[in-house]
Amino acid sequence: MALLAPQRTCLIFTLFTVFLLSSSLSSATPTTACKFSFRDGNKLYNYTLSSPIRNFPHGILSEDGFYKVSVNQTTLWFQLCDGMIFNHDPPTCADCWDCGGPTRCGMECGALVSNNIGGYHVCAAIGRGPKIDIDVIDKKNPHVGVTVKMSSSSLKYNCSLAVSVLCNVNGVQGPQTLERSGDCNYATELKHPSGCAMIVHVHGSGWGWFGTLLVIVLCLFAAYLLAGIVYRYFFLKIRGTEVIPNLDLWTSLPRRTQSLCSSVVRKFKGPSEGHRSTYSPVNF
Repeated sequence: MALLAPQRTCLIFTLFTVFLLSSSLSSATPTTACKFSFRDGNKLYNYTLSSPIRNFPHGILSEDGFYKVSVNQTTLWFQLCDGMIFNHDPPTCADCWDCGGPTRCGMECGALVSNNIGGYHVCAAIGRGPKIDIDVIDKKNPHVGVTVKMSSSSLKYNCSLAVSVLCNVNGVQGPQTLERSGDCNYATELKHPSGCAMIVHVHGSGWGWFGTLLVIVLCLFAAYLLAGIVYRYFFLKIRGTEVIPNLDLWTSLPRRTQSLCSSVVRKFKGPSEGHRSTYSPVNF
């Protein structure tokens, strides 16, 4: 069946919209996730690891396409906020199927580790996918930097890599240490200006816990009044101002408050002239 002109136009518009959405999604990278904010009192610490800064147009991303650290017989390759790219010195290790295979080893994951097992270098991906976790290293001292954590799950192990990005305004110092805990959990650190936070002073608003408590009390009081009014109006058939529950109590509150304040004032000021003793001294 031939399509009418309006139907063809609608179909073309729909396909064009789907194409634009798919293109935008495919071009999205994990760099959008490399932002983290931490509030400490009236200070807001903003970390934008992938944003360009002075002398580092790619932010925390290594311009070589990867970071590398070797300790003993273990070698770690990783990239922060993006996938690794090997234009030189690619990993040459066995069992790289979960990170690109033999021809593209290391180019389909965020972190790859190689261990010498029985004389062979065996690889394992320890960071896959765009999801990463970022947190400050020391909540009492946010100036230190942040920790970027990525993970990977397989049939054998659940692996992870934690990279501590220490604030260093003087330049970059690549990873030099590598620690291992458990079967497949690794940790390293590097120094980079991207680990330094941009601090924004935020003025506190609200009353804190007291304001929250006051709002809760007022909401409960309003719910009590509403429920009482509904019950007295619909079930007890009361009309007028008497529909308000405990009306006598609420109308007497101003008088009771005034009386209480007066008694407190008299207690601190002492007896007034009118209440002084009328007895006069007697001379013997």
